[in-house]
Amino acid sequence: MPVTSIPAAPEPLGAEVFDSHCHLDIMVGDRRASSGDPVALAAQAAGGSVERILREARAVGVTRLVTIGYDLRSSQWNAETARVHEGVYAGVAIHPNEAHAATPETLTEIEKLAREPHVRAVGETGLDYFRDWASKDDQHASFRAHIEIAKRTGKALVIHDREAHDDVLRVLAEEGAPDVVVFHSYSGDAEMARACVDAGYFMSFSGPVTYKNAGYLREAAEVAPPELVLVETDAPYLPPTPHRGKPNAPYLIPLTLRCLAEVKGMHVDDLARTVSANGERVFGAW
Repeated sequence: MPVTSIPAAPEPLGAEVFDSHCHLDIMVGDRRASSGDPVALAAQAAGGSVERILREARAVGVTRLVTIGYDLRSSQWNAETARVHEGVYAGVAIHPNEAHAATPETLTEIEKLAREPHVRAVGETGLDYFRDWASKDDQHASFRAHIEIAKRTGKALVIHDREAHDDVLRVLAEEGAPDVVVFHSYSGDAEMARACVDAGYFMSFSGPVTYKNAGYLREAAEVAPPELVLVETDAPYLPPTPHRGKPNAPYLIPLTLRCLAEVKGMHVDDLARTVSANGERVFGAW
């Protein structure tokens, strides 16, 4: 994918907001993208650095971001990056697709990282029934272990839920959910959103809420009260319309936020302020 396909910056927001979930290590090339991952390759080919990503995000009103781990190495990288960059915070975990690697030793290291002050979340963890890269038994064991880590450390639990809605909700109920739970890149329907509202779980919406064929996500966003809404990119993945197929980045948050504001009948600046306040409830004082 050519570098020229990098999306142009949207119109800046009138109020500050933040990106609740991205992957800086993939964006800057710390993790080498596979040949089958053209979006990550394009993001890396753009020559991005953490400083550039932050500068471009701040130019449109996205002043902070949470960079999320998916294995031990990425969790270590993200924790270190959060230590040295103002406005960057980290999540640490073993992704459900890597659940076979969630050994007791590795989980001990994840918990050590989770206790660091700039690490604000345990995630992304959860269940993924779309891919079979890890067995369901391994995924469930890893998910339950991460729930306990989140409770012991007092950090938000950030959930990856792909085609596993009922089981994710069931495991949370069985284990006893941490005080703060976030469904990253929320993918459920309005009925599931009502269950999340009843439980007090946050729903973080990403680029797909803007897609023409994703009416069910907009219906879920209608159900979600503003005080339980977050916005994310999952960068370099899941770019909002009109940039599908191109690399995503935190500076594109305004496109998703404007869509959500329209769905909820709110002024975009009011939603930005609400999302920012939610961020401090979820991840702690910035």
